[in-house]
Amino acid sequence: MSTLRTLEELRTLYAAPTPRVLRKEVTAIDRHIERFIALSPFLVIASGNEALHLDASPRGGEPGFVSVQDAHTLLIPDAPGNNRLDTLQNILVTSQAALLFFIPGVDEMLRIHGTASLRTDPDLLARFAHIARPPKLVIEVKVRGAYMHCAKAMMRSRLWSPDSQVDRALLPSMGEMIKDHAQLDGPVESQADMLKRYADDL
Repeated sequence: MSTLRTLEELRTLYAAPTPRVLRKEVTAIDRHIERFIALSPFLVIASGNEALHLDASPRGGEPGFVSVQDAHTLLIPDAPGNNRLDTLQNILVTSQAALLFFIPGVDEMLRIHGTASLRTDPDLLARFAHIARPPKLVIEVKVRGAYMHCAKAMMRSRLWSPDSQVDRALLPSMGEMIKDHAQLDGPVESQADMLKRYADDL
């Protein structure tokens, strides 16, 4: 087994990226990116701390739950979660974030990276006053780069294909898995009870 150590070693395995691939990244939100965000109900936000401990966290809402403030700024409402605050703590330390947007049924994805901050400005929070659980803060992302990611990963995984859906019964309940991981005593929360509890907190 051999571990690659240098960029030169890595590049011996792969062709150079084409000019099309290199030039597709833009530094501002254009009409195509804005439209993609308006149709997206789900994203993954990646962040890390000063020790390079990395994290990727899902965010979801109604399509367009992320607001485009201007050509360089996105606003992500922070919905109720598990209160670990991994992403938010990372942003406090490094001010960096990367986003991956998905649209159900669409194989292409949108990648964005930039500087991030946590905002509690009343005028920014007011943009999300209409949602069921208005946020306590907004993640503001200043876009440094953005580009459309090709469909290959989705095509290989067939993620949106109905016949690729997995029966939930093939896995233990979330309550059972958490009980084992956390080495908890007491009864296991059923999947139905967990879903009801989640529904009350959306």
